[in-house]
Amino acid sequence: MNKYEIMFIVKPDLEESAIKKEADKLKKALTEHKAKIIDEKAMGQRELAYEIKKYKNGYYFLFTLEALSNAIDEFDRLARIDENLLRHLIIRVED
Repeated sequence: MNKYEIMFIVKPDLEESAIKKEADKLKKALTEHKAKIIDEKAMGQRELAYEIKKYKNGYYFLFTLEALSNAIDEFDRLARIDENLLRHLIIRVED
């Protein structure tokens, strides 16, 4: 298993419960593929460095996890088709 950091930004115009539901949905996709979540941080709403899809703010989340490539591929697939995500970034962390 490799160690990864995943950061994603959720649209700011959603209800607070919908924002949490987005994060839970993506976390569930990872754990269903046997990923082990080490740390999970909801970083709150922050200003974006530049406008994305006409949004100037977004809700940031950061997951640190250990996973196989199939879990990462599934997360990436879901994040690309999710209309409520502005951006996501997956980084493999070297030990």
